[in-house]
Amino acid sequence: MNPYILAALLFGLGLGTTITFASSHWLLAWMGLEMNTLAIIPLMAQHHHPRAVEATTKYFLTQATAAAMLLFASTTNAWLTGQWDIQQMSHPLPMTLITLALALKIGLAPVHSWLPEVLQGLDLTTGLILSTWQKLAPFALLLQIQPANSAILIAFGLTSTLVGGWGGLNQTQLRKILAYSSIAHLGWMILVLQFSPSLTLLTLLTYFVMTISTFLVFKLSKSTNINMLATSWAKAPALTALTPLVLLSLGGLPPLTGFMPKWLILQELAKQDLAPTATLAAMTALLSLYFYLRISYAMTLTMSPNTLTGTTPWRLQHSQFTLPLATMTTITLLLLPLTPAIVALLTL
Repeated sequence: MNPYILAALLFGLGLGTTITFASSHWLLAWMGLEMNTLAIIPLMAQHHHPRAVEATTKYFLTQATAAAMLLFASTTNAWLTGQWDIQQMSHPLPMTLITLALALKIGLAPVHSWLPEVLQGLDLTTGLILSTWQKLAPFALLLQIQPANSAILIAFGLTSTLVGGWGGLNQTQLRKILAYSSIAHLGWMILVLQFSPSLTLLTLLTYFVMTISTFLVFKLSKSTNINMLATSWAKAPALTALTPLVLLSLGGLPPLTGFMPKWLILQELAKQDLAPTATLAAMTALLSLYFYLRISYAMTLTMSPNTLTGTTPWRLQHSQFTLPLATMTTITLLLLPLTPAIVALLTL
């Protein structure tokens, strides 16, 4: 892709998200979300592969549906209450509709089915943007409206953690596994959204760091399915030794960074007398853990058939810039001891 066009599209992505962040009016927020969608579509379809075009079309249709719902709900709110302000949502009908529209935008279960299909059709770089940056604007709106209907949010959260764990069990494609992982993590964020918005934000940022490091590992080893991971020991032995830790951090095991948000969320749910919800969420995390362990096993404990045709490309020097990968991997593995400091910052 032409670097000028790429720069313009990335600027559009940044501007769309910034407009949504800065807006207090529903029309402006909607406009930011639309700019976001329109800027990423050429990035998704840049390879002109039938799978990429199909993924782009699916993404466009779902995002257009969600944006139309959002616009309809905000107009209904203006009609019922005379308010266009994002923080003045008082009527339950537009509030529920907007929560549904934003759930469709980020890919929460049960309106998640587009996410694994879309992510599977994209290359790893665009998939990374879709899994991280594209979640920011809808989450900014969710944090602003503070949905009051707790039953809907808890239902969304538990369904997402369950579907995210269950859906990934039988997958061999890494991008689909990461999509289901994304759905499960979003479920955890939504569970605690109404009780502690700052904790939701912390979980979102932790998820971003862990997902970026996972995507960068797969990008470095040029792997798109589990079988291709078996050759990574020859490409980057040190990274292959660290990757299972990154994946287990994504699964939420102590003493890694990924344990921190899950621990704080379970603690918050227990404080709110929602022990059954916390127990269910913790049990669904075990489902996700299984497929992270499966990837770790495939990567470190299985040897690839070492044929002559397959040997040469493994030895080629990669051209990827590794500083982001090193930074993200370090944060993914070593942030847990800072939990008291982070909690203190959250309660300021």
